[in-house]
Amino acid sequence: MTGAPATTSNTADSPQRGRGSGIALLVIASCQLMVVLDITIVNIALPHIQTSLGFSTESLSWVVNAYTLTFGGLLLLGGRLGDILGRRRVFVFGVLLFVFASLLGGLSQESWHLLAARALQGVGGAIASPTALSLITTTFREGPERNRAFGVFAAVSAGGSAIGLLAGGLLVEWLDWRWVLFVNVPIGLLIVLATPRYIRESERHPGHFDLLGALTSTLGMVLLVYGFIRASEDGWSDPVTVGAFLAAVVFLALFILVERRSKQPITPLWMFRDRNRAGVYAMMLMLAAAMFGMFFFLTLFVQNILGFSPLRAGLAFLPVSVIIAMGAGFASQLLPKWGPKPFMAVGAILAAVGLGWLTLTDVHSSYLGSILGPILVFGFGMGLQFVSLTLMAVSGVASQEAGAASGILNATQQVGGSLGLSVLVTVFGTASRSEATDQVRDFMAQATPAQRLEFRKTGRLPSPWSDQVLTSGISSAFVVAAIFAIVAALIALFVIQVRADDLKRLQGGVPLVPGGEASEEPAGETSGQAGEAPGTPPRVEEPGRP
Repeated sequence: MTGAPATTSNTADSPQRGRGSGIALLVIASCQLMVVLDITIVNIALPHIQTSLGFSTESLSWVVNAYTLTFGGLLLLGGRLGDILGRRRVFVFGVLLFVFASLLGGLSQESWHLLAARALQGVGGAIASPTALSLITTTFREGPERNRAFGVFAAVSAGGSAIGLLAGGLLVEWLDWRWVLFVNVPIGLLIVLATPRYIRESERHPGHFDLLGALTSTLGMVLLVYGFIRASEDGWSDPVTVGAFLAAVVFLALFILVERRSKQPITPLWMFRDRNRAGVYAMMLMLAAAMFGMFFFLTLFVQNILGFSPLRAGLAFLPVSVIIAMGAGFASQLLPKWGPKPFMAVGAILAAVGLGWLTLTDVHSSYLGSILGPILVFGFGMGLQFVSLTLMAVSGVASQEAGAASGILNATQQVGGSLGLSVLVTVFGTASRSEATDQVRDFMAQATPAQRLEFRKTGRLPSPWSDQVLTSGISSAFVVAAIFAIVAALIALFVIQVRADDLKRLQGGVPLVPGGEASEEPAGETSGQAGEAPGTPPRVEEPGRP
């Protein structure tokens, strides 16, 4: 499918300044907040959704994954849509689709209704989110101005997760779990009304839509996640589990083949030849896996073990959003001086420390004694990283590839979150079953005849035995989440190499062209890489090259 020819309007891709740019950033950040917030605002309502629509603990993760998988799987196509059709119009369409799906989700009466609506929400988010990020690259000049904009965007992206838990708590406590979806409707409509007034349309670049690439990548990831979740319930030798993994490998292999042969792939594989960009994507994959798992399991822990109400549970996570914003602000101020690598490495190490601390939680843990400290350490580490990762991922990318570059970054976050959560759910299920064997033996030795009769009818252990099973599974999941963060730290230390031109961009200087001469064009106003013809992919440095 071919897009319209590129326009030559001077409204495209040239930075705007003044009050309008501030409001434009507010609109873009509000959209990103709505999309990111939706991942966790539903988390706080999970126990109520489980009771209302009849989900099991393992299948409950699909309420999160149905959204994040379609979101992550189609983000790459969403970024390309904005490049070809114009980012503003695609942005508006994505927000409208997101609003419509949110309305349908709030009206769900069956579990499959909700999962279908969540998947449709993911499609809308996949269209709107990468377009929002690429709009920053065409609205703000490269250098300090764009650094600040990315700082706001990154803080919203990271802090939105914790804000979603607070907002979800308020809505579930005062209204109903359905309002965690209904709330998107008025917010989205306000964004749609403000966008044409404060955000200019971008230049439309000729090209086509890689639908086959989007389809094979999404199906591959859905099957991979399904395989892990199926394994947590039915074991690794289950024929359906094995079949899901084999089919996932086939679809993902087809995806790579399609991308290698496509003239305009949704995932330009040459971007991965840059060791820094490839390292950033790998780090985001690991860190998102750890973050999604932390919020999912801690939400269950504070409500089911500590007995928190939805509102109190939301308030319990409020310090995370504050500390993430502090970490993002700290990093954005010092990045031009120190470069991104120290923040990536230290942030990942802090995240690993926080997750490792959470492995100590048990049925006797308290919020102040066992939860608050670890999540503050984890949150500050994540705040340090998100700004650095975002800047490194899109640094030096040509204007016409901005959508694809930002799409890959967002895709790794969402796919990493879904895949990581499915892995952690599998670890949780395996550890829980093992602990349940011991707890059932202990229960049968201590229970009253009435308790034994009830257990034979329902197959469910009562408290405190059930609490021990749940906490054992959660603690084991946090061990693997900490390993994810450790892998991210190792990538930051041994893969990422900050180059002179990277620092120049962060400081607002003029990047050097391949011949070593400085471009005379102002940074941020070129249509492609400095010194290269429009349409030419940015120069990819060899590993270790300064």
